[in-house]
Amino acid sequence: MTSAELATWRSLLDTTGELRRVLGAELQETNLSPADYQVLLALTEADGKRMRSSELARTIDWERSRLSHHLGRMERRRLIRRDDCATDSRGAEIALTAEGARVFRRATAPHMRSIKRHFADALTPEQFAALGDILRSLENHLHSYLMARSEGGGG
Repeated sequence: MTSAELATWRSLLDTTGELRRVLGAELQETNLSPADYQVLLALTEADGKRMRSSELARTIDWERSRLSHHLGRMERRRLIRRDDCATDSRGAEIALTAEGARVFRRATAPHMRSIKRHFADALTPEQFAALGDILRSLENHLHSYLMARSEGGGG
């Protein structure tokens, strides 16, 4: 890598990390952690507001043990409910509760305002379009790489 490429990479890491910290701190003011919000968002978007725990772990890209511990904390706060899976006695389905839906709805507007203030307002429409192109290029590159690896092409 060139020094300019490395500097851009470091800037990406530092800036996205700082953005996550700022957004996370403001989200905490709604009594949800970024992890809580991620789980509730996935459940809100799921058919029937419920998912198998293994599917939820894949959707939010978490290790199953991390998810299990976090779900326990959310269950104690009555944000989610764990039900036995009707089709597989070994699995569990995670369901959004009425309380979880209420807390998620209450947090969403302030969270969206934070995203707008700290992310969207910092960019011009042209920068947004360029960033979208950049992210699609990275996504396509990574997808191609992962597909080649899964087909035995190595890395």
